[in-house]
Amino acid sequence: MTGVLNFVMLICASIGSMAFGVLAAYGILRAGFALLRPQPRPLPMKARPEAASLQ
Repeated sequence: MTGVLNFVMLICASIGSMAFGVLAAYGILRAGFALLRPQPRPLPMKARPEAASLQ
């Protein structure tokens, strides 16, 4: 009985470690692609006379 319990615990541990590895790889790749994504740059805007008169 102890051998079966050890075997089941070994299977659960291996499945858990694989799941953690997949989630860790997903997080690393997601962070890497977020850093590689082009960042929007604000464009300089000219003040319009209508906007200046409202203030």
